[in-house]
Amino acid sequence: MKYLIAGLGNPGHDYINTRHNIGFEILDSLADSSGIEFRDKRYAFISEYKYKSRIFILIKPTTFVNLSGRAVNYWLQKKKIPVSNLLVISDDINLPFGTIRIRPGGGDGGHNGLRSIIEILGNNNFARLRFGIGDDFMPGNQVDYVLGQWTETEKKVLPEYINKCIEASKSFGTVGLELTMNNFNS
Repeated sequence: MKYLIAGLGNPGHDYINTRHNIGFEILDSLADSSGIEFRDKRYAFISEYKYKSRIFILIKPTTFVNLSGRAVNYWLQKKKIPVSNLLVISDDINLPFGTIRIRPGGGDGGHNGLRSIIEILGNNNFARLRFGIGDDFMPGNQVDYVLGQWTETEKKVLPEYINKCIEASKSFGTVGLELTMNNFNS
């Protein structure tokens, strides 16, 4: 069985270690711990990971967050993966820092990457893992906050939360969405 795990973020040096790039960070950590590397392919950096007889296609869209739907749709079709086997990892300002929410579908929650995916796929029936980045910003400073670097305090605990997201991603492909939600939603 094949699964597509799409970690949302923006390509380029300016976006490394920013809150909006948590999807990239999670997949980079998974790749590092598994000894796999990403290759620059059409619309995304892509890697393949095998775990418990499952094949996980990992993508980090190079289309920038706001156009993530192009990359997700392309790789779902290219690898012949059903939407039911798609997990999208994104940041969420509506959740406290480090909170993880896994859901089978729903709206975009104001996230432009999720909005793009919903528009291009024509439905919202795909699993998503939302990583809480908090909302510690003044009115009108949302963009600066989301595209800002992690604080020193956040950096200290971030690896623990990233590892939890990696385990949740593996769980999604091995035991299914329902058990993954029960085990990992914090």
